[in-house]
Formats: sequence, structure tokens, C-alpha cells
Amino acid sequence: MANRRVLIKRRDAVRNIHKITRTMQMIANVRFQAAFKRAVASKPYTEKLAKLVDDLARAAKGIDHPLMRQPEEGGVSVLMVITSTRGLCGGYNHNVLRTAGEHLKSLEAGGERVELQMVGKKGVAYLKFAGWPMDREITDIGETPRFDEIEPLANEMMERFTRGEIRSVDVVYMKFVSTGKQIPVVERLLPLTGLESENAEVAPAVAEVQYEFSPDPHELLNELLPATVRIALFQAFSDAVVSEQVSRMVAMTAATEAAEDIIKRLTQQYNRARQTAITMELLDIVGGANALS
Repeated sequence: MANRRVLIKRRDAVRNIHKITRTMQMIANVRFQAAFKRAVASKPYTEKLAKLVDDLARAAKGIDHPLMRQPEEGGVSVLMVITSTRGLCGGYNHNVLRTAGEHLKSLEAGGERVELQMVGKKGVAYLKFAGWPMDREITDIGETPRFDEIEPLANEMMERFTRGEIRSVDVVYMKFVSTGKQIPVVERLLPLTGLESENAEVAPAVAEVQYEFSPDPHELLNELLPATVRIALFQAFSDAVVSEQVSRMVAMTAATEAAEDIIKRLTQQYNRARQTAITMELLDIVGGANALS
């Protein structure tokens, strides 16, 4: 009888956990849909802006801009790592932090002085526990990052870069590819590279497109290049949020299914114990009747 009471208590506890994980799974699904819409809505603008800047740079020729020039000496390499604010999202933070750790080691091995900026409470807590030195903690950006929250970070880094305080800026985050695939990546934010590189080899039979600029192309690039940095950083935060919600949704789905399996197993054990108890009671009754007769 005691065994059955223990099984009932365990099953009730697992049922309560099942309710929690199931609820969190549905919440993560709703948040994923909202975050996915925001990320998808901004991607066409990001891609079109990058293409426009690339076309403009190739047409202008000989482009030179402070955001494209890496300081020859001095300055630190900024490494910004985007993690989650809340937990229960599977291996999301572990994968991001592992990628960040590998990149950090490669920078230090190359003789770079690294300034580590950690975004998200979970990443900050982990580094404090592990004893890693942090130069900056950013925990005031919510689960739905707005452009006006990200823009000051981008502006600050661009100002420091143009003053020569920063050699480079790398962002480590979980890039959203699809609902079934998210990959931790290291993306170079500054200096801006790759301009005039795509489509550099053009077939001789294809004539170059001639552009007429108004205003001057350099004036246009003075506006477009900073905008490229801002939107690239914002897109990284948006992708990170979408990937986080996908990871949490998957983790809570797995936890819910595991709870259901445990409930079934405990129910089977309880039924066996109950049947055994009933059989023992019947045997006692039969034995008593035989003794009386």
C-alpha cells in the first residue's frame, strides 16, 4: 500500500511538471511567431540596403571611408556576445558561449587585446560563475529588442572605431536559418568589408552600368554605411531572439513528451501494484475461507 501511495505522489508531481512545460511550450510558440514576424520583416530591408551599398561602392570606385579602415596599431578588439535573458532554452546559450570562447582564444592567440561585452543575464551569470573577466554587461535589452535600443550601441562603437579606440567589432549570436536550423556565428561588424568584392569579375561582353549620383556618392555613403552597421546589429539581435524562442519551444516540447512518458510508466507501475494488492487480498480471503471450512 505504501508503494502505491509513493507512485501516486510521483505521478501527481510529474503531472504538475507536465502542465508547466506544456504551458511554457505554448507561450514559446506564441513568442516565436511574434519574433519571427519581426525578424522576417526587417530582413528584406537589411539585404536591400547591403546590396545598394555594394552597388554604390562598386560604381563610385576608390571608395574610402573611416568605417572601412582598420587602425594600423593600437585599439582593442570588441567581442559582443548575445545570450538569452531567461533559461530553459536547451543548449542555446551553451552553443553561443562555446563559439564565443573559441573566437576569444583565437583573438588572444593573435596578440589582440579583447574587450568582452556580454549581452543577456544568462551569459553574464555564466561568466561570473566561470570567472571570466567582462568589460561590459548589457542586461537592459528585453526579449523584444527595438531599433532605438540597439542604435545607441552601434553609434557608440562606430564613434570609438573612427577615433581609433577599437580595431574591430565581432558579434557572436545564434543565426536563424529556419525553424529546424539555427547556427552560432561570429559576424564582423567593423570594419566594413566585402564592398566591391561581390561580382568583381564581370564578363567582358557585359557593359558596366553607369550611375549618375545626386548628391555625391561619398555623401551618400556617409549616410548609408553607418545605417548598414546599425541595421546589421539590429538584425543580429532579432535573429538571436527568434533562435532563442525556437530553442525554448523545442526544449519544452521534449520536456512535455518526457513527462508524458513518465506518467504512462508510473500509471502502469501503479496498476500493477494495485492488481498485486487486490490479488493478495483475494488470496487472504480464500485462505481464510478454506481455514474455516
